Amino acid sequence: MVKKYTCSNGLRIVLEEIPNVRSVTIGVWVLTGSRNENEVNNGMSHFIEHMLFKGTENRSARDIAESFDSIGGQVNAFTSKEYTCYYAKVLDNHADHALDILADMFFNSTFDQEEMEREKKVVLEEIKMYEDTPDDIVHDLLAKASFGNHALGYPILGTDQTLKSFTPEKAKEFMNQFYIPENVVVSVAGNVDESFFNKVESYFGSYTSEHTAGQYERAEFLGEDIRRKKDTEQAHLCMGYEGLQVGDDDIYNLVVLNNVLGGSMSSRLFQEVREQRGLAYSIFSYHSSHLDNGLLTIYGGTDKDQLPVLKDTIEQTVNQFTKEGLTEKEITNSKEQLKGNIVLSLESTNSRMSRNGKNELLLNRHRSLDEMVQQIDKVDHKSIDRIMKQVFNGKQSLAIISPEEN
Repeated sequence: MVKKYTCSNGLRIVLEEIPNVRSVTIGVWVLTGSRNENEVNNGMSHFIEHMLFKGTENRSARDIAESFDSIGGQVNAFTSKEYTCYYAKVLDNHADHALDILADMFFNSTFDQEEMEREKKVVLEEIKMYEDTPDDIVHDLLAKASFGNHALGYPILGTDQTLKSFTPEKAKEFMNQFYIPENVVVSVAGNVDESFFNKVESYFGSYTSEHTAGQYERAEFLGEDIRRKKDTEQAHLCMGYEGLQVGDDDIYNLVVLNNVLGGSMSSRLFQEVREQRGLAYSIFSYHSSHLDNGLLTIYGGTDKDQLPVLKDTIEQTVNQFTKEGLTEKEITNSKEQLKGNIVLSLESTNSRMSRNGKNELLLNRHRSLDEMVQQIDKVDHKSIDRIMKQVFNGKQSLAIISPEEN
């Protein structure tokens, strides 16, 4: 059972006690990502994520790393379009120590100029590494083709041009604007009891900000076409369709539908593209939900000469899929697979912390396992047909990376 406590400053704490394990995972979730950026500071959310590990008023970057290594713990962070998370997984007897370090990073990072210049080089190498992975870049191109100049179309890493312009002052200003109490959730899962609420509150419950959470501008789905020539061994293709926002009542219908389309080895796309025609090693589909919209993506990679055939095969499969609908067996198998995935995903404190933190941050509510299973069981032919027509009868965006111009 997930328990929640709201501090006087508006910061929320969610805690799930799991007494039969010996670990604790603590995550600090911030409702801030590349969506909060503009063309000038694109990449700042991700860069701040890096800088919080580069030293505080009390610990050097090496001290932070050694503090977790010395107790056999794990610490990491990630940035997405709409949120950033800093988390640590440790043995239960080291939970207090992990909380102290995470809070120190959150409140006391120095943004030292020398450290910042070094870290710019690290992030620049990360951008270069990303550029060398066309099957990753093509998804960024699809976001651009889908949402254009809206911030949801920006790359999370930013660019080498924006990165060069970052200063300690700009980073602190961005953090002060968006790392406000009402945008923060601390999620704890593992072998701790409710007394840990007080410990978290002692660190996070009293800070304030003169800023308030702003309103997001909804991104319009554009359905555009972007192609890039790049010296690659394969051609990479992404197709996009407007999906559903976080918390939409139809989300389970779409998840079941996507599973049958391209979310598993028995899916229509996998069987047709890979097993029957041998056109691709990697072929799949997935759905991404944002606060006010979503994106259903289909990806495939193939030899440049087979790209037109791959594209046609995907489109034919989607057309046949929408025309014929799903079979009863496909719906039943997809629902059972989905239920199995949910249960298996909750077997670690890390996944419990992540699920609870994200639900609180984006939805402000928590469904029990039984409630989720009930929602999945409600999915039927009628509800899937409705959402299928909604998704596939609209615009389509397209992104292609290929070694050939055409």
